[in-house]
Formats: sequence, C-alpha cells, structure tokens
Amino acid sequence: MNRKRTRLLIHMALAAVLAVAVAAPTMACTSIPVGKLASVDGSVMTTHTDDCGYCDPRIFYIPAADYPEGAMRPVYSIGSFRSPEEEAYVPPVYQGEIPQVSHTYAYLYGSYGMINEKQLALGETTIGQRRELSNPTGMFDIGELTKIALERCTTARDAIKTMGSLAEQYGYRDSGECLTVADPNEVWLFEIVGSTPLYQSAVWVAQRVPDDHVSVSANRSRIGEIDLSNPDYFMASENVFDIAIENGWWDPASGEPFRFYEAYAPKNDVYNSRREWRVLSLLAPSLNLDPWAMRYPFSVKPDFKVSVDTLNQIQRDHYEGTEFDLTKGLAAGPFGTPDRWATSSRQGGVWERAISIFRAAYTWTAQLRSWLPDEIGGVLWFGSDCGHGTVYVPLYAGITRIPSSYSIGTTVEFDPNAAWWVFDFVENWANLKYSYMIEDIKAKQQEIEGRQYALQPAVEAAALIMYQQDPELAREFLTNYCETNANGVVKEYWEFAKHLIVKYNDGYVNVPRVGTTVGYPDEWLKAVEFGPIPEPYK
Repeated sequence: MNRKRTRLLIHMALAAVLAVAVAAPTMACTSIPVGKLASVDGSVMTTHTDDCGYCDPRIFYIPAADYPEGAMRPVYSIGSFRSPEEEAYVPPVYQGEIPQVSHTYAYLYGSYGMINEKQLALGETTIGQRRELSNPTGMFDIGELTKIALERCTTARDAIKTMGSLAEQYGYRDSGECLTVADPNEVWLFEIVGSTPLYQSAVWVAQRVPDDHVSVSANRSRIGEIDLSNPDYFMASENVFDIAIENGWWDPASGEPFRFYEAYAPKNDVYNSRREWRVLSLLAPSLNLDPWAMRYPFSVKPDFKVSVDTLNQIQRDHYEGTEFDLTKGLAAGPFGTPDRWATSSRQGGVWERAISIFRAAYTWTAQLRSWLPDEIGGVLWFGSDCGHGTVYVPLYAGITRIPSSYSIGTTVEFDPNAAWWVFDFVENWANLKYSYMIEDIKAKQQEIEGRQYALQPAVEAAALIMYQQDPELAREFLTNYCETNANGVVKEYWEFAKHLIVKYNDGYVNVPRVGTTVGYPDEWLKAVEFGPIPEPYK
C-alpha cells in the first residue's frame, strides 16, 4: 500500500472518531470591518456581536506586564464561556506552554480578546469547517489566540502573522473562525481552520479590506480566490493549497481557481448570506444586491461615509422595511416583536436570522484613529446584551479599570448592579408591547449616545493636553470618565426601565393618562379571526 493511500485511510479513521468529539461552544456572531477611507473621520473600525446565549457577560482588563528571560506562557482551552458562578461552568484546560515575551500589552477581553492599549482590535465570528479538519489535540483555540495577539502585537499584520505561526507550530484545536483584525491604518479578515488530525498545524488565510471599502463576516468563510504574490492584500499559511489538494477539495488541473471558502469551509445558507446581504445593502444600497444570492463581493465601497453610530444602528437591525422584516407577520405577534426563540428543527422550519438577536452577551464597535495617541485614539463602544436593547458606552484603549457594573454578574442570578441585567430586562420587557416600547427605547438610546458623542471631542481634547504632560495622568482621566459615565448609564437605564414598567403595565399605555387602552392592530385581529363568540347550534 503506497504512502498516500495509507495516509488517506488513517485520515478517514481519525475523522470518523473525531466526528463525535465534543466541540467548543459555537458562536453565531456578526462582524463589520470598515477601512479608513470609508469612515467619516478617517478611523478604521470593526464590530462584534457576541451572540452566544450563555456566555459570561462580563468584560475584563488585563494590565501590561514584564517577564524575565526564559519565562513561559501557559496556554489554555476554554471549554465553556459561562460564568464561573454557574453550575455548568467548565474551567479552562491547560494545553501546554510557549515561550513568553519580555513585555505584554494591556487589553480588554470578554468571550474573546477585544482591544489592546495599542489600538489593535479583533472582532470574531465562527465560520465552521469541514469535519475532517478537526484536530482536538492541537494546543490553541481561537480565544487564546486573540489574547496572545493583543498581548504581543501592535498592528493587524503582526497579529495575523503571530496567530497564524503559533497555530501552525503548536496546532489549532478549534472550529473554523474568522477574526476581523484592525489597527488605526487597516483592517483584515483572518480565517483559520484545522489542518486534519494528521498534522499538528493549522490552515489560515487573510485578506485585507481596501481602505475605501467595508466588508462583513456572518458565520461563514468569506475569503475566496487569493493572490499570495500581493502580500499587501493577502497572507496565508504555507499549506493553504497542499491540504486542499491532498484531500481532494481542490484540483489544480481542473482549471477552477482555488477558493478558500470552497476548499475548507463550504456553506450556503440564508442564515449567513442574508446578514451579509443586509450589511452590504445598508451601506451600499446602490448596488441593488439580490437578497437570495448565495455569494456577495468580499467588500464594497459604501455609498456614504460610515460613522460609529452607523455601525451601532446596523447592529440593531431586524431587516426592518424589507420583505424579511421580523417585526411583521403573525410570528411577530400583535405588537411586532422581532425575537424568535429557538424551535426544534423537527418542526421542519427555520426563522430568519437577524443581525441583532436577543441572545447576545454583548456587542461593540471599535473606533481606531492614527492621529491620536493610542490610549486616546482607540475607543471600544461597548453594549451589554443585544444591540436593539442596549446603550453603547465608550471604553478607551488606555483605561486601567473596567467600570464596576460591567465587570460583575452572571446570567443565572439576577443582579441589579450588573450592567447586563438592566439591558437584558428592557429587551425582554419590550416583548410585551414591542411596537410601542421600541420607540421609547430608541429615544433613550439616542439621548444617551447622542450625549456621549457630543462629549467625545471635549473629553479627548482634555485627555490630549494631559497626555502631553503625563500619559499616565491622561489614562487615569479617561478611566475615571469611562467609569463614571458607564456606571451612570446603568443607573439611568434602570430608571428608564422602571418608567417602562409603569407606562405599559397591564397592557395599557399609562402615559400621559393612566389606563389608556390601545387594543390590538386590526390586521392581527383579522388574522386570528377575532369576532363575536358564536352561539351554540340549536
């Protein structure tokens, strides 16, 4: 038996065993990268909706650190994204260690690394991979790679090379993942999959978003044809073609071009494509993209300059105003709630999957600006819970503490002091009369976020003056501002929640007049055959 056939048989046997292996929790997220010439102010941006459903909603600050020569960095895999307070919590599992660097940067993380003090930011979406690629004996999962990138790197390119080389050297154990990797000058999509159990390595590819373009990742691979002779826009592992050829996923003699998504993570499902269509259509409506197409351009030039608020509003979207509008139809109930809870697939149907979904741990937009010191130029506009229920608050790259209300809490025990619970409560309460309450919620979001946007230039001007005298003084100023503002927003939103409880109590609209009945929409009453109760036949 020749070597190639022997390797193929071993591969098939291992794949069969690994098919039943327990995988890490799947994240169904959306990320939107924006090049610096596509934004209103020249900032690079990227986003992340952590649509987990059971993830730890807290965020954490890891300070910078120095290490002696010869120090080692332990590597863990995360078997559960739940809070340690939960009974179902699975502690991180030690996987090995790698040489530590002499200095690591401070960063913020939640389920994944988010942003560091050097304005490096990483959005995430799980894209899946061919089953045969699974390699549970590899050292790294995607969460640990994001943390190491933020610890060690200052640029998107360096982060991609660092994560890719470590995964190749020590093995990648996770599912297929996409990271939108951004710094103040450029943003890339980095996609990584396993390398099959035969190789303790990884397969990865990265493609840069043109500076005047926007892109999107929505839980499936987006990188197709690659040109490695153009390193300004493409990077990849050395095995990117070989693994595909060896497994019969691409034949160079066929005349068909190599496409990464076809070779390693083929997926054609409206669960993914519809969100891609929606993001690109909202930013470039002139393209008239077909909502039923299975593939869209990797990136597009937007019809207008994109702002932080543009992205925050997109992260609140439910296809409003389209044929897929989740606030319309019988499934939305009489008051148009967009929430669609998980339903057994045995029923033979699926719900449309919107960008904003109730089961989010958090959502954020990173704003990265090259003309300011890193500590001031990088801002993580962070929202606990889902986009349509939250308020985004600024967390600067240079802060040294997390606002207390955002660093506590678990999803299994109600805590009014935890930020996640107030936003989660408002989103859930809104389901009672969504078409009414969402207007109150939008007004409150615009009030608070508008106030923060208006304050941003003054806050940053003051921080810059301090920075020129003492960078640490500027960091403490920004930390205090973020703490005071974010904790104040939580208190303000609880008062708003109490207002909603009273205003919509017992199905009435009690403001401005208590006990005002609004009934039900006529079209819904007709659909449920509302009418006189028929008398029994005599």
